Amino acid sequence: MSATTLTRATAPAPSAPPPRPCRTRVLALPEARWAAGSLAAFLAALALQLCGAPGWASATLYAATYAAGGWEPALAGLRALRERTLDVDLLMVVAALGAAAIGQLLDGALLIVIFATSGALEALATARTADSVRGLLDLAPATATRLRAGPGGVDGVDGAETEECVPTAELAVGDTVLVRPGERIGADGRVLDGASDVDQATITGEPLPAAKRPGDQVYAGTLNGAGVLRVRVERDPADTVIARIVAMVEEASETKAPTQLFVEKIEQRYAAVLVAATLLLFAVPLALGAGTADALLRAMTFMIVASPCAVVLATMPPLLSAIANAGRHGVLVKSAVVMERLGQADAVALDKTGTLTEGTPRVTEVHPLGATTAGELLALAAAAEHPSEHPLARAVVAAARGRGLAVPPATDFTATPGIGVRAVVDGAVIAVGAPGPYRDHPAVTALEEDGRTAVLVLRDGEPAGVLGLADRPRAQAAGAVRALAALTGRPPVLLTGDNPRAAARLAADVGLTDVRGGLLPHEKAAAVQDLAAAGRRVLMVGDGVNDAPALAAAHTGVAMGRAGSDLALETADAVLVRDELAAVPAVVALSRRARRLVVQNLVIAGTAITLLVVWDLAGTLPLPLGVAGHEGSTVIVGLNGLRLLRERAWRRALGNEEG
Repeated sequence: MSATTLTRATAPAPSAPPPRPCRTRVLALPEARWAAGSLAAFLAALALQLCGAPGWASATLYAATYAAGGWEPALAGLRALRERTLDVDLLMVVAALGAAAIGQLLDGALLIVIFATSGALEALATARTADSVRGLLDLAPATATRLRAGPGGVDGVDGAETEECVPTAELAVGDTVLVRPGERIGADGRVLDGASDVDQATITGEPLPAAKRPGDQVYAGTLNGAGVLRVRVERDPADTVIARIVAMVEEASETKAPTQLFVEKIEQRYAAVLVAATLLLFAVPLALGAGTADALLRAMTFMIVASPCAVVLATMPPLLSAIANAGRHGVLVKSAVVMERLGQADAVALDKTGTLTEGTPRVTEVHPLGATTAGELLALAAAAEHPSEHPLARAVVAAARGRGLAVPPATDFTATPGIGVRAVVDGAVIAVGAPGPYRDHPAVTALEEDGRTAVLVLRDGEPAGVLGLADRPRAQAAGAVRALAALTGRPPVLLTGDNPRAAARLAADVGLTDVRGGLLPHEKAAAVQDLAAAGRRVLMVGDGVNDAPALAAAHTGVAMGRAGSDLALETADAVLVRDELAAVPAVVALSRRARRLVVQNLVIAGTAITLLVVWDLAGTLPLPLGVAGHEGSTVIVGLNGLRLLRERAWRRALGNEEG
């Protein structure tokens, strides 16, 4: 928030907000429809089997499960084979069919359902992100009022003018546009004439509207206040800050190397070895004179006991349990891959407004001058501000009411954009606004140097006092900063579009030392990329549209849920539904514990598979015993992973215990 610049105005009639992006419906995705069909068939078959229905009835539904959930991964796997790549999804289908071939329909169907559901969730996440990126473009208006200077006119300021409504895409560098109160600015440019306050939180993240006067820069998609502005276009519509945010989010989402779960990193070799071994185990005994049925039974037994089902379960239950536990405590983690990535973070970047702070200005200091008392000063200021809907006005009125002060009525209210408000209160003319000629007053200077916004109150032209306003840090901010520093081994970095003095003040309050203020969205993303180039895995926490490029560029992005923009929520990998900062280090610690359980489970699953395979190869492993051993190890691994569902697991994570 600005510590030196202040604007005042009554709120104009609000313009219609930009439409929220149309979200892709879940069942609009073919992957989701097939997964839902597969799951429905599986549940119906399981119910029939448990109720003792005829075998053909459950078998028919299991077959439907295989068909609905398995045809897409099977087709994708066959296409991969054409490119000499063995896809793990194809291996899952083969393993499921192998299980079915020896009568284990339930095991194979469950495997199909797991993979179909996973594919559907991935498709939905991709579609929702694309929806939000497209919706961001709606922040910029579709049309703008372009001015044409008449004879003797220059840039639409002097001389006769003509207005024409044109699509913003047709604006060219050098054009002059007229922006009326309550309209969104149609292009990046510079103010030629007029004064107003502009809400540019979507670009800079500042909690307060910024005063704009001739010579100041403005951005497409930001909301004009009560004044009228003439703006010279300085950037092509395709190169505005909003357009660049969209491009950067899309580029970062597409170029970010896809993280694979640990088991997927060895899928090619494992799949190739398993298929080759199964074929050899069938062909070699057959060539040596063994019976076809015996050879097939041994090969299928090998396929079952060596199947990666237990390995898949070794990975997923701990991560999914951690996701469920985090969700119960207000942290929405979008996938198992994200849960794995959270624990890998070794550097943290934090946004300021709306993330570390509440995003709402509050009166923090009241400095009366002369014979005026503090209560009288605040009551007079609140009376004059009461008709205004400016964020600072609401803060002053709220402070007076919070102290139980009687706010007298005001008359003859006027507001001047960039200056402040004026009203008659108890027979005196009260002016509240920017310090103006009193900027060098010691009380004003002290507040501004401390990172506060100074509001001067005049009574009949004489200073009656100064109010200091600031955006208050969240209650958990300092503790979260300390916990994140302990987990990563280095203090977080503060990245903000707010001015450096306000950023430095907040940093001092919460214990940060690396502060980077006055950053535009692409500069935030560049700062994250610089950390990544230095070998860091960056966890970025933010809330606004201006944070979206940094969230997309980070190794893992976390968005604030209550006040977060649509784009930030969709771009981020995880969302703090309750805006509780303490949940950030907690979910990082929970992720690291889940990783430990994954390693434990892989050891258990690998040991069980090795013993069963050796038994099958070196001796004669009875099929029922092989299935029992395989399923037993699967159950053990699954139950071990479910330990993270316990409430105790979250309490340990809040204490940042990783073990």
